[in-house]
Amino acid sequence: MQTDVLIVGGAAVGSAAAYFLASQPSFKGKVLVIEQDPTYEKSATALSAASIRHQFSTPENIRLSQFGSHFLKTVDEHLSVNGEVPAIGFKERGYLFLATPQGLDILQANHLTQRAEDVDVSLLTPAQLQSRFPWLNVDDLSAGSLGNSGEGWLDAYALMQGFRRKAQSLGVQYRQARVEALHREGRRVTSVRLSTGELITCGTVINAAGTGATALAQSAGISLPVQARKRSIFFFTSNARLDSCPMVIDPSGAYFRPEGEGYLCGIAPSPEQDPECHDFEVQHSLFEEVLWPLLAARVPGFEALRLQRSWAGHYDMNLLDHNAILGAHPDVDNFLFANGFSGHGLQHSPAVGRALSELVTFGEFRTLQLDAFGWGRVIAQRPLHEINVV
Repeated sequence: MQTDVLIVGGAAVGSAAAYFLASQPSFKGKVLVIEQDPTYEKSATALSAASIRHQFSTPENIRLSQFGSHFLKTVDEHLSVNGEVPAIGFKERGYLFLATPQGLDILQANHLTQRAEDVDVSLLTPAQLQSRFPWLNVDDLSAGSLGNSGEGWLDAYALMQGFRRKAQSLGVQYRQARVEALHREGRRVTSVRLSTGELITCGTVINAAGTGATALAQSAGISLPVQARKRSIFFFTSNARLDSCPMVIDPSGAYFRPEGEGYLCGIAPSPEQDPECHDFEVQHSLFEEVLWPLLAARVPGFEALRLQRSWAGHYDMNLLDHNAILGAHPDVDNFLFANGFSGHGLQHSPAVGRALSELVTFGEFRTLQLDAFGWGRVIAQRPLHEINVV
């Protein structure tokens, strides 16, 4: 079998790339998506906290999310199939980053970066925080940064399936299989071998394989500095009434937000307890020993809560700088990477999908200049650090 573009991984990023390619008037080729699990049960997309924010420390990440928000608000113009629009349920409730005196300088510096990118964000004093969110303990805080528009949360699975369904309606083919190896000749990948034994020749390969991206890259002789890091998410209920509650990011790194009749929350493990990991066992001690005390200290009403359920997923963590690696490796012309999003893949999937379609069609970025995410800084070991990793 032969295809013009073969995409490895059909979750949010892979299916977004498929959609944007198929809807690109200047692209006339065939697109094939290889996805080993079409239920997406264990995909990072399906197991994420499903949120989007503009409050990053790097302008490029801000721009990616700004397009993502615009896409979500106009999803009916993009992903409608036979009059049906995916019910992504975008709740534009904002992010609230809190800072103690030790973190105030970073919060203020990030605010300047964000305002330079026209982010609709406000810096609030402790008194303003207390007035707006009376359920919040502000005793140890110096400020809070609140996103006023464009930030919130959504149904990640619905968005992913919306991309997939629209791409299929435009002629993209999906195949259930695992890519066992890439066959490379000099500066080009010429074909891929599937777990079914089939060999597929291709013009361009896109690596959107999430936590499987490193092994895929290695089969082409490329070392990708991406590892799987487990993140547990907990859902609890409480009698506390948190009017107008946004996604709250505590100075400790803990986060919580409303979800249905309760709340979602999580926190990254300490570095010494955060090795490369591929299992899906929930880190229950993280909730009991770390999260619950932090939640109760920040929201006194959370002293009494009931944990209802929990699950674990994975970040494809870029060990260099927690930013995506996007574009072709300098040694292989037709092998494009979209990996290492470090928890930002869902919210950046619309813009990254569009960017990949531009690289395939035109050989360059057209709408957003994203060269900062290229392989150059990885090879030179010049990190483009993202400070606001949640």
